[in-house]
Amino acid sequence: MTNNDLKTPFLSIIIPARNEERYVEAAIASVAGQSYPADRLECLVVDNGSGDRTVGVGEEFARRLADEGSALKVRVECEREPGVGRAKNRGAGAAQGDVLIFLDADSRMDPNLAHDVAAAWQSGDPAGSIRVLADSTHPVDRGFFALMEVGKVLFGIRSQMMYCDRALFLELGGFHPDLQLGEDLEFLKRVQRHVRDSGRGTVCHIRTSSIRTSPRRLRTHPFYLGMIPMFGRWFLAFLGIGRTRRY
Repeated sequence: MTNNDLKTPFLSIIIPARNEERYVEAAIASVAGQSYPADRLECLVVDNGSGDRTVGVGEEFARRLADEGSALKVRVECEREPGVGRAKNRGAGAAQGDVLIFLDADSRMDPNLAHDVAAAWQSGDPAGSIRVLADSTHPVDRGFFALMEVGKVLFGIRSQMMYCDRALFLELGGFHPDLQLGEDLEFLKRVQRHVRDSGRGTVCHIRTSSIRTSPRRLRTHPFYLGMIPMFGRWFLAFLGIGRTRRY
């Protein structure tokens, strides 16, 4: 390991995926497009029992990168037991990085996100949430996710897509395997208690770059009525209600 490697943490981007063949390639491509050194990144797609070509898409992208001589390594792991927490934990267990970044399969990282996560980690913050924007120009989509951001900025809520020091993640046991919604919220609350008691930095919120996510769940009903049950489920999850129910 060189002195430069010691200054540049190795980052593992974990993408849990179930029937995401339409989106997962763009998610992986956003990892490949980072301004961060490619040889200090890895991407793990964790298939969670897909019945479509999610695995094939991930493997094809990995081969294409290898053929192009890219230093980025893309691997596909499998977690057959359903559950987003289980899939994320599987990826964390297989990861080799100093820091874990969790990215939804229907989302894309801004090009500087890996750099900003590394900077936050090096400054002493072992974990944090990441600003999430709608991958859309529609004002309703953008407004909905802007509302979610208000809770993170004004009220200190830490949830949704996030990063965490890998050793700390494993020390705290990772995500609760039975949670289908709010597993990130529950985990980051545990991290907040841990860092408060140990005096080990803070659980920050990264806003200098973001993750852009598909607003497709907002559009499950006409006239954006899908926002109502979606917001309701997120609010109940914040209160600790309905987290084990299938999303």
